[in-house]
Amino acid sequence: MFKHIFNIFNKPEEVWSALRSGDISIANLYIQVIIPLSLIPPLAGYYGTTQHGWQVGNNPPVKLTPDSALPISVMYFLALLAAFYIIAQLIHWMSSTYGERQPFTRCLALAVFSAVPLLLAGIAQVYPELWINLLIGLIGMTYAVYLLYRGVPIIMGISDQQGFLFASAVLAASLVSLVATLAASVILWDFGVGPAFTH
Repeated sequence: MFKHIFNIFNKPEEVWSALRSGDISIANLYIQVIIPLSLIPPLAGYYGTTQHGWQVGNNPPVKLTPDSALPISVMYFLALLAAFYIIAQLIHWMSSTYGERQPFTRCLALAVFSAVPLLLAGIAQVYPELWINLLIGLIGMTYAVYLLYRGVPIIMGISDQQGFLFASAVLAASLVSLVATLAASVILWDFGVGPAFTH
């Protein structure tokens, strides 16, 4: 399973075919892929915001206090875990519309391995300058979308035309879940899980 993380970059079709035909379990996906990769952005973000901070103009760097960054990082991690599960459930639910219903593990594998570039791009949060994170995040997002559009027809066993429509629906659902996560973070700020700034 671990080798698929690296092969998704240079042999994506092989990885998608292996995930479709292989015997994968939800536990293995979470233990070997989802949890380790989902730790990267929150840990990098915690380190970057508490140690380096970000600078606006010629002002001194702004940082988060460790006490405020820790709960934010934990919530970030939990949100990633929940997002994968929710998106996989949506893929599972939509799969019958585009063909036969696929096992949930395949749907989860599709959601997770499509997002590998985005999760690895999270390492950029070690240095939380806006332009660096935007650039690396955009590269990660572009390749993640490419992987999604390549993976859907293979994992779901459908035509490229159906795969395009299916992948577009998954992408739209992912954007909705992103907006919902942002809204939830604003609500959580009202309950004390908000940032406290320092210099």
